[in-house]
Amino acid sequence: MEILKKTLNENDPELFNIIKNEKLRQKRGLELIASENFTSLSVLQTLGSCLHNKYSEGYPGQRYYGGNEYIDEVERLCQQRALETYGLDSDKWGVNVQPYSGSPANLAVYTGVVEPHGRIMGLDLPDGGHLTHGYYTEKKKISATAMFFESLPYKVNPETGLIDYDQLSTLAGLFKPKLIIAGISCYPRDLDYKRFREIADQNNSFLMADMAHVSGLVAAKLAPNPFEYCDIVTTTTHKTLRGPRAGIIFYRKGVRKVTKAGEEKYDLESKINQAVFPGLQGGPHNHAIAGIATALKQAQSPEFKEYQQQVKLNAKTLAKELADQCIYNGLNEFRFSGGTDNHIVWVNLRPAKLDGSRAERVLEEISIACNKNTVPGDTKPLNPGGIRLGTPALTTRGLKECDFQKVAEFIHRGKVIILHFFKTKL
Repeated sequence: MEILKKTLNENDPELFNIIKNEKLRQKRGLELIASENFTSLSVLQTLGSCLHNKYSEGYPGQRYYGGNEYIDEVERLCQQRALETYGLDSDKWGVNVQPYSGSPANLAVYTGVVEPHGRIMGLDLPDGGHLTHGYYTEKKKISATAMFFESLPYKVNPETGLIDYDQLSTLAGLFKPKLIIAGISCYPRDLDYKRFREIADQNNSFLMADMAHVSGLVAAKLAPNPFEYCDIVTTTTHKTLRGPRAGIIFYRKGVRKVTKAGEEKYDLESKINQAVFPGLQGGPHNHAIAGIATALKQAQSPEFKEYQQQVKLNAKTLAKELADQCIYNGLNEFRFSGGTDNHIVWVNLRPAKLDGSRAERVLEEISIACNKNTVPGDTKPLNPGGIRLGTPALTTRGLKECDFQKVAEFIHRGKVIILHFFKTKL
């Protein structure tokens, strides 16, 4: 049993060195991927704790394995903190903290609430939506959510780059979806949850917010509150929330609406919980649930709100500096999102006859990590026309507005390299 007592360096030096190299890459480079962050020491400690060893299928008080007394305490604490962090009344809201990540969380909602071949509407992937919002192409259904459910995407206005709520209203009136998804993956503007609610009510649809990208901003009350208008809210916990890689589902309880026949109550709790387990998942990752719990405690602190304020300031600075430098240097082929309301800066390279894949690669060569991203009109997600930038990770490392001015200069130099390398007009 000596092998169990050895450190990773002693037991597997090959793997240890790979991890060491990745840590050096993260320290030396500029992490600008909008969905990434550097989590806290306390979160990392939970992820490497003894909680990882325990199997606990089921829910607190209803486990299929023995020895879960303390696991139940961890999960109940996480549930409590989830409601507290977003200011929710436990009589009106319930929460499931077992999803392994955001995609499983979304699939669980569709499975439990929409049911197979039911209708959903989400923002189209090229327009800033996510794969799990029902993405498909003319030739193929890409996401499982498009395979198992009937999906009709809504889009942004090509002139303004903003969600076309009038088009959504018209399409929803024809399609009559069971669920409308208000969520984004690369959309730098705030969502109008009130308008989403009006459209959902007109069609007797459930309204789900996927706040994965902005959950930290919502917790700090620096973004519109989806809980005010939505029936269901899902989120990852590792982006702006700065926790572990995991997911959460919030669902309403109590009276949904009052009709002539009387009160119609929500029946989401059992449907969603059963979809998570035993429908789609086995035993929960208890070490990750503990990581969520301690991240949520941090999210209730004044320091966390200051961090989120800096995330937004840095994003606005990055967007402005990139746009100003392009104008100053005559690189008017690049198109930006016109600013940002959150942590995302979106760059459209199509007017410069470039693609996001090559831009991402060149920036990576100069130690700037971003990701290629679709832009409106794209039909090939693996060869998209833009890149996505985000400020949460570098803000965690302490960068302020003046630092992001320098970051913008580095990115601009990278764009010049890209243009020269591919012999594109300056």
